[in-house]
Amino acid sequence: MINKIKLTGALLLMTTFLSCRKDISEPGFNQDNLAPLSIEFDNIVGGQNLVLESANYKNRSGETYNIQLLQYFISNISVLKADRTSYTVPQDSSYFLVSAANPDSRFARVKVPEGDYTKVIFTLGIDSLRSTMDVSKRTGVLDPAGGMESGMYWGWNSGYIFFKMEGVSPQAPLDPTGAHKYRFHIGGFGGYSAPTINNIKVITVDLTARGIAQVRGNRNANIHLFVDINKVMSGLNTISIAANPQVMFSDFSVKVANNFTAMFTHDHTEN
Repeated sequence: MINKIKLTGALLLMTTFLSCRKDISEPGFNQDNLAPLSIEFDNIVGGQNLVLESANYKNRSGETYNIQLLQYFISNISVLKADRTSYTVPQDSSYFLVSAANPDSRFARVKVPEGDYTKVIFTLGIDSLRSTMDVSKRTGVLDPAGGMESGMYWGWNSGYIFFKMEGVSPQAPLDPTGAHKYRFHIGGFGGYSAPTINNIKVITVDLTARGIAQVRGNRNANIHLFVDINKVMSGLNTISIAANPQVMFSDFSVKVANNFTAMFTHDHTEN
């Protein structure tokens, strides 16, 4: 009888513990109550709208340039509440290619649990794990064949180009086509046994000053970000087109990548 009483007491204690334990894998979230959220990446240059080909801009070095091509990967999106609980969008649904030539691509559309979110976190680039997965796990915008068509995959280097920007500047030397072209093709995920360049950048955007995201099932919340492309050359590091007209897989690419975090600012949230 005593053993039965002890066993019953132990079971009751375990039941109480399990019923009171918080799910540490996804604290504070109801996985069955997902709602739409979009993040809008609105490309600008300084205080101007980005216009491909026809508009001219000036960087911190005083160099004039236009933008003929602009594409970058956004991935691994997470959202945070004021109590610091967070939700990470499943990876298979969290890779996007933003292209200035495709206006609809500026929206990263995901689903997250209903709630009020004060921060959004995402990666500019493709994480090392996904970059080295079997091709069958890299579909959609990550399909290496499609990446070669869009110019966002280095076949010779077996790696993704995280950020690509090309255009014309009088300060760039003449290329074989007779144009004053500059090209910034930034990639590199760090490697494993032989670490290499790591240009993956994690961006955290605070939403509290200009409107938190109030995600509900009966509407689509949209976090509107400005992406200032001028910061690529005029951010933490000053990049001169004359001095560095072609930046690709080199040590100098780290200086360009370190400017990425300054590009993103929160304009407003539409709830």
